[in-house]
Amino acid sequence: MESAQLMLSTSLLSTAQRSQVDDLTTDLDPNALTWLSGYFAGIAQERGKQGHVSADPVTPELAPAAAQPEAKNALTVTVLFGSQTGNAQRQAEQLAADLQTAGLTVNLVRADQYNVRDLKNERLLYVVISTQGDGDPPDDSMGFVEFLNGRRAPKLPELHYAVLGLGDSSYPEFCGIAKTLDARFDELGAQRLQAVGTADLDIETISDPWRESAVKHAREQAGNDLAPSRDTLNERAIGGSGTGATVTPLHPVPRTAAYSRNHPFQAELLLNQPVVGRGSVKDIRHIELSLEGSGLHYEPGDALGIWPKQDPALVQAVLQATGLKGEEAVTLGDDTRSVYDWLRQHRELTVLTRPFLEAHAGKQQNTSESLGLSELLAPENSANLRAWLTSNQLLDVLQAFPAQWTAQDFIQALRPLTPRLYSIASAQSVVDEEVHLTVANVAYDTNGEPRWGVTTRFLNQIEEGESVPLFIEKNERFRLPADSQRDIIMIGPGTGVAPFRAFIQARTEAGATGRNWLFFGNPHFQTDFLYQTEWQQAVAKGELHRLDLAFSRDQAQRIYVQDRLREHAADVYDWIENGAHVYVCGDATRMAKDVHQTLLDIAREQGGRTQEQASEWLNNLAAQGRYARDVY
Repeated sequence: MESAQLMLSTSLLSTAQRSQVDDLTTDLDPNALTWLSGYFAGIAQERGKQGHVSADPVTPELAPAAAQPEAKNALTVTVLFGSQTGNAQRQAEQLAADLQTAGLTVNLVRADQYNVRDLKNERLLYVVISTQGDGDPPDDSMGFVEFLNGRRAPKLPELHYAVLGLGDSSYPEFCGIAKTLDARFDELGAQRLQAVGTADLDIETISDPWRESAVKHAREQAGNDLAPSRDTLNERAIGGSGTGATVTPLHPVPRTAAYSRNHPFQAELLLNQPVVGRGSVKDIRHIELSLEGSGLHYEPGDALGIWPKQDPALVQAVLQATGLKGEEAVTLGDDTRSVYDWLRQHRELTVLTRPFLEAHAGKQQNTSESLGLSELLAPENSANLRAWLTSNQLLDVLQAFPAQWTAQDFIQALRPLTPRLYSIASAQSVVDEEVHLTVANVAYDTNGEPRWGVTTRFLNQIEEGESVPLFIEKNERFRLPADSQRDIIMIGPGTGVAPFRAFIQARTEAGATGRNWLFFGNPHFQTDFLYQTEWQQAVAKGELHRLDLAFSRDQAQRIYVQDRLREHAADVYDWIENGAHVYVCGDATRMAKDVHQTLLDIAREQGGRTQEQASEWLNNLAAQGRYARDVY
């Protein structure tokens, strides 16, 4: 804060204005401050163009900044990103800021806003993209990926490029879409500047050095010898693009909230109760948490991040299986903790990853068990590995494949524990300083021993009145229409219905006149109709205009939400053609893909389109924000 005050002391700001800036920036980390620098520079440029000067002596605004120096090279660096939850966008924004700090002109654009006709004219392109599920692109990148992999993709002999991928190594196709794009650019004749980056959930360990290398290569390509300077930042680092796209930063910093992913709010648990009937094979909970005093604000479509702790019983079982001592100290970087503390609060124990399996196999001697694990990791067994990773946990590996670990190596090999995100099931305009969730409890047995999901176990062990560390994760791509007269179609089986509870609450509270249509599914009507009374009351009051249900196990032939969509294909198509927005929330591996294919079929059958035209139609809806998915 001392250095910030020093810079402000020589600025054009009044004492009152400097006080306002101090209040705003006190609790911000370096990434947030970097974001603000570009954001304010953009405001200054825009107001400078308009000749704007504040004349309000009571609430003065920031004065226009001095003119920004022009970049001393003609090369424009395009930073293109595809993001499902916002992580890739944040990395792209940071890369754009780093490049402009280095004196380069930057074009930052989201993939679905990029004009693919411009690709043949690009000279320097950085792609930052997350992998959705097992090797799929994020929703905002489907059109770009289809184009690049299609026959219309141009040869790119003059393009220099690099790709940064974000993924989850618990999936066999780790960062699969990034690797696919990297290979495709190479196939089209482009020149790779650096190896594809593959960042796991601890993103910065890969992304930070990758970005540093990217800036170095970009400066070399531009022949730019400028010394790094913050003065070269402008609004294009965050919010603009040469293709006409406007990229809004995901995380404008509210003045009243000092809580974030790295500084969570301790929220009181108000309620944790089942929302399934007796006899259901599922355990789904409605959870209510207090945000009183936090200053946190959320909108329908946002997610809640929860930082869990591992169950002490699981920690003890891991210690027993490895033979490690819980009190032994382990240092990673500048952080020294006991093995027990690392495992309890800072390491992933319930999700397996391929990198850990490979490291574990390397710790084994040449035994029959080690041969079995090596065989599982062989490239030709990727399908078996995928199933094995999803049906086993760390403890299962330690018990089935014994190996000798040192405490240091073991803690270092485990992936850092990360927060879990849940779609918010309430509208703040209705519940005020509360936030509601719909959470499926993950619990099962393996070889007669209990296994569980880390966060649902953590929530079930918290008593009402105790606290839960949480933060708000914005989801700008899953928003209600700005025009409240627009109709909406919501497709959310199981816990995927959560955000649509928030949608209906918000639309009702705001007096929206657009119609609301919900497709919901689950196994059984009697036991699994989540929020049944609320939906029935909403229909009776005219707040929910159509409700179509698919209870898959209540008849001989299984029926799913995509089947209900097909039954009402003509009406679905009519709603969409007349401006309706379509939202899908829930399982990414099967449901979302089946619903996506069904919408393509509806476009072909009802609109007379070819398969290619149907795909373009759906991609255009997504680019307009009228087809949005929150899938996991």
